[in-house]
Amino acid sequence: MTGGKTRSALQDVVTREYTIHLHKHVFGQSFKKRAPKAVKSIVEFSRKAMGTNDVRLDPKLNQAVWSQGIKNVPHRMRLKLERKRNDEENAKEKLFTYVSHVPVGSFKGLGTTVVE
Repeated sequence: MTGGKTRSALQDVVTREYTIHLHKHVFGQSFKKRAPKAVKSIVEFSRKAMGTNDVRLDPKLNQAVWSQGIKNVPHRMRLKLERKRNDEENAKEKLFTYVSHVPVGSFKGLGTTVVE
């Protein structure tokens, strides 16, 4: 199917909030690999959810994952995924995803929301 509707850049640039269940990604992982595995699974989740290969993590998100040490990764995390335009001159892709941490008191009743 060629010649279909092309997506506009405004539709491409979007911000969503997700809750990721990290425990199921690090369950059964040896202690010294849990936090690194959690970071890798956040990148993989972002890649699938936003459809971009270029995923950049906020340093505060990394601190939140590692806050309880290498082996006590938080069970769940609330993430803000922002798909942005890549303005660098020799960029391979037009868009990248910026992932940041959203601190919440409780995860009850939180679904995926589009942030305006």
